[in-house]
Amino acid sequence: MRAVVQRVSQASVTISDNIVAQIEKGLLVFLGISKIDQVSDISWMADKIVNLRIFEDDQNKMNRSLLDIMGDMIVVSQFTLYGDCRKGRRPSFTDSATPEKAKVLYDNFLSYLKEKYPINVQQGEFQAHMKVNIVNDGPVTLLLDSQKLF
Repeated sequence: MRAVVQRVSQASVTISDNIVAQIEKGLLVFLGISKIDQVSDISWMADKIVNLRIFEDDQNKMNRSLLDIMGDMIVVSQFTLYGDCRKGRRPSFTDSATPEKAKVLYDNFLSYLKEKYPINVQQGEFQAHMKVNIVNDGPVTLLLDSQKLF
C-alpha cells in the first residue's frame, strides 16, 4: 500500500462538476493498493498517516499530528502510484491490485479511519474521473509504503 500525503490548507474533489469532498486544514491522501497488499497493511498505513507530526507547533516546528490539530482528511484512490516507468515510455500497472481487490481494501481503509479516529474523513469516488484541487501548505508532501520500500 502506498500513499502520497500532502499537508493542505484546503482541498476538494470534483466529479462531473459536483464537489464530492471538501476540507480546510488537514491532509489529502492519494492511496494506491498493490496486488500483494493485505488487510494488515490498513492499520499500519492509517495509523502512520494520522499520527505523522507534520503540522507546526507554536515554535514553527513540525511537531503536531492531524489528531493534535483535529484536522480533516480526504482520501483518493490512485492506482497509478504503482505505475512502473523503468522501461519504455508507457507506465506498467502490473503491480496494482485488481479493481475488485483494491475497492475492498480502499473501503476498509476508510472504515478503519472513520471508526478509530475522531476526525472528518472524506473521500473521492473509487474508479471515477476526478478533479482534485489542492492548496499544498508548505509545501509538505510525503511518500509512504507499507512494504517500507521507501
